[in-house]
Amino acid sequence: MTNKTGQHDAGRLQDKDERIYQALMNAIVEHQLPPGSRLPEEALSGVFGVSRTGIRKVLQRLAAVQMVALTPKRGAQVATPGVDEAREIFITRSLIECGNLPAVLAHLQPPHLVALEQLIAQENQAHASHDGPAAIRLSAAFHIQLQAISGNQVLTGMVTSLTQRSSLVIAAYGAPWQRGCRCDDHATLLHQLRARALHPLTEALQHHFDHIVSSLHFERSGETLPDFSRLFAADFGAVS
Repeated sequence: MTNKTGQHDAGRLQDKDERIYQALMNAIVEHQLPPGSRLPEEALSGVFGVSRTGIRKVLQRLAAVQMVALTPKRGAQVATPGVDEAREIFITRSLIECGNLPAVLAHLQPPHLVALEQLIAQENQAHASHDGPAAIRLSAAFHIQLQAISGNQVLTGMVTSLTQRSSLVIAAYGAPWQRGCRCDDHATLLHQLRARALHPLTEALQHHFDHIVSSLHFERSGETLPDFSRLFAADFGAVS
């Protein structure tokens, strides 16, 4: 039987694994670890203060959601979506998110509009402050929160995953200044939500995705080795 001490230690280890997973996921989604970045187990083990086995498990989780590529003899790298995959990600998002709008409108309440308006204001502030990571995070949050209004948790989970992969696409093929979505597009979507106009709302969301894809250059970035200590020292501290 496992004693309470053993259960406690196992729980702490799972919590730390989850924190490392979220830290790496956030760094990838927020373009602090761009596509092609090498993720050596030894370097990450030193930064996070866990074994290489622990890091390997986290990297395998990230690979399972297609945020990291694991290659024999080359190790782990932040995934670089191919051109076809990049287009398909946004085609899939358009199909799912536009198709779910009738359910969104059916469940829409005034507090939902207030919450989305607040997200847009925060996103505008992030752009004004040149805070790229925050702009990316808030842009994704707008889409996730919009779809969550429908109450469909399975679909919301799919949109969450697709927004993460979309961020990889934008990091790989977007212009250097491109951070998340255009705030004015989100404001247009909010306006159509207030009007509860399904057809104009659907057209606005489709145009939004079309604009993102048309702005991509489909030029791959090179392989890099990031400064992991700088990225993660604040939360985890360097291991002496």
